[in-house]
Amino acid sequence: MIPLRVEHAAEMAEVLADPALHRFIGGEPATPEALRARYARLAAGSPEPGVGWLNWVIRLRDDRRLVGTVQATVQGAEGAEGAEGARSAEVAWVVGTPWQGRGIATEAACGLVRRLAAHRIRPVVAHIHPDHAASAAVAAAAGLAPTAEWHDGEVRWRFAPTG
Repeated sequence: MIPLRVEHAAEMAEVLADPALHRFIGGEPATPEALRARYARLAAGSPEPGVGWLNWVIRLRDDRRLVGTVQATVQGAEGAEGAEGARSAEVAWVVGTPWQGRGIATEAACGLVRRLAAHRIRPVVAHIHPDHAASAAVAAAAGLAPTAEWHDGEVRWRFAPTG
């Protein structure tokens, strides 16, 4: 994972171009220009005091190609990285269709949750569509467990550390 930059927009537009990818995440494929504008907003940081945006692109080690994103919205954030002193985080991940099923999202989500846990950020939650088995498997591998809570038609998963 590397920090998201505006310069990633063109390549990420290709990664996120499959309309089927948006079945569970909503919306539709964005143009490079639209992603460039979105990434510029994300890079500028949250305008809301106490909220930090942590955004990375996922790059394959072998061919150096971008294949997805992982992100956290941190509430109660202080400090330069937007993580120190935080009280909670909502996380999300997406991997382009051609690279799914290889464990890439699992590796990235596990790394993100470990990073947040190292900063004592809890709870860590994700919202997952009830029919999205692959994303549920990623969440479970990252140590999250489903709750009885729902948000906008999705199940709220919460970090449930063991030991």
